[in-house]
Amino acid sequence: MPLSEQEQRLLEEMERSLYQNDSDFVARVTRRQGRPTYTSIALGVLGALAGVAVVIVGLVLRQPLIGILGFVIMLAGVLFALRPGMRAPGAKPGRAPRSGGSSGSKRSSSGGSFMDRMNERWDKRNEQGQ
Repeated sequence: MPLSEQEQRLLEEMERSLYQNDSDFVARVTRRQGRPTYTSIALGVLGALAGVAVVIVGLVLRQPLIGILGFVIMLAGVLFALRPGMRAPGAKPGRAPRSGGSSGSKRSSSGGSFMDRMNERWDKRNEQGQ
């Protein structure tokens, strides 16, 4: 269900206010996290499988503490596999949204991420309103 014109204007005003008043928060929230690396995924899966094996051993030996330990190992493996990768020291962080003003450069509307296209539309609206 599309928003009415009044709702769209209200949403745009709220976004503009957020970008202007709390740009640090916006930069922190929209910062791109590193993707999990293949190494962390492989080690995490191996840890999860080891945890499953320990749970099974706990069941066979009828020792609940061993089963709980296996569950903890399994959970740690999954969390390790899903954690974001670390950035290289020289790597550039993700582009944070601009907090106001317009730049002279225009980006093409074809291609790019969803957020890039939305930022481009936002910039066009701000230029038309001024």
